[in-house]
Amino acid sequence: MIWGQANVLRLLVLHLVHDEPGYGNELIQAIERITEGAVSVNPNTMYPLLRELESEGLVEGRWEHPDKRTRRYYAITRKGRAERKRLSEELRPGLDAAIRSATLIKRELYGKR
Repeated sequence: MIWGQANVLRLLVLHLVHDEPGYGNELIQAIERITEGAVSVNPNTMYPLLRELESEGLVEGRWEHPDKRTRRYYAITRKGRAERKRLSEELRPGLDAAIRSATLIKRELYGKR
């Protein structure tokens, strides 16, 4: 894969927390909704990614109830906004190529239906 699934997932997470903070399970569900179930993110992938983004200063995490450690909400930082923009520009050509290739393959296999 030329454009890399890991970077697409990073971009999706930064996109989803761009306007308002979100927590892990909510982000997993949003990605499944956006992709109509084509992409399913495992919690064992999402939570390490969120910790990685936080350690890189791209998101900031806060507990919903700090004394209970219930949900941890993640909000994008200024650095995260810059990374979101960079990834968006970097990945767009690869995503366009993947769409184009899938369309051509589908047309070859199934005709113009």
